Amino acid sequence: MLPYFPFEQDVFSMSLGVRALRPEETLIEVDAPRYADEVALKAALLTAGHAERFQGGPGTEELQWETLTVLLPAMARQSPEHFSLEVEGTRWCWHNRLLGTRTHFTPGDAASLPLAPLDWFGRQVQEDLLLLDGTHEGFPLVAGQLCFPSGWCLGDKLGRSLLAVHEPVPQFNAKLGPSTLKLMEGLKPGRPVTRCNWAISVTERLDLEPRTLPEWRHLFDGITPDNAGERCFLRLERQTLTRLPRTRAILFTIHTYVAPVASEVEAPGRRQRLARVLRTVPADTAAYKRVAPVLAPLLGYLEAGEADAGWKG
Repeated sequence: MLPYFPFEQDVFSMSLGVRALRPEETLIEVDAPRYADEVALKAALLTAGHAERFQGGPGTEELQWETLTVLLPAMARQSPEHFSLEVEGTRWCWHNRLLGTRTHFTPGDAASLPLAPLDWFGRQVQEDLLLLDGTHEGFPLVAGQLCFPSGWCLGDKLGRSLLAVHEPVPQFNAKLGPSTLKLMEGLKPGRPVTRCNWAISVTERLDLEPRTLPEWRHLFDGITPDNAGERCFLRLERQTLTRLPRTRAILFTIHTYVAPVASEVEAPGRRQRLARVLRTVPADTAAYKRVAPVLAPLLGYLEAGEADAGWKG
């Protein structure tokens, strides 16, 4: 099962759903069974198309370095079984036990890392990483490593304001734009927040840039109420927002999880809730979340399970 079930009520609701990160929760999540494969996939994708998946131009170096100096100590403290950090003077040594690697570097010294700081750090985690300029109006997206997007790409969004980035999301700016900007303005260093986003997919693949659609479009074919539970996937994004204390930049992380719908609705209450939410998704949102093409067979699958549960009861 996925670590989160994002449906808290019986109807679809467009809301930010943001809450403070709890003390026991980690900013960076380690899904250990999938870690090595997902980090390797990131590396392969970056090799295949580095410029499309990483951007961190002049003027963002300070933001990138602060990301490392804030998050590496937190990761070593929160996940000591996986990571450790040794600091001797200005020299840092990062030990990634999951990869069996040690990296020595000096924060601020570009020559001490083989890659740009954010690009290197992104290869240590399963999350996608985006940096927003917290000192400019509109919170423009200025740097990022994006390997596992859901229907968008970094090049189309870089340099755009937060609300401009969200323009394709139906009704987002109209309904949530002001509250989103207020949330961003109110973020305090050391007080990260989190939320879950969801979509329905017909593939387990994590990299769903628009140009990949021809490679998996055929998977929409042949989905029926009998097989929708295995052929349709619940795709979750566990997102966090963190204000960096020195540069005032905002780090946006996205950890993507994917699992067959069947594995997430074994409990009758979950099955009923998901069915009720899907029935109330507005048509434009259903299209955006890729629900529309599979809505009928997926509801048929969920409703058949409800009937079976009721008969057994």
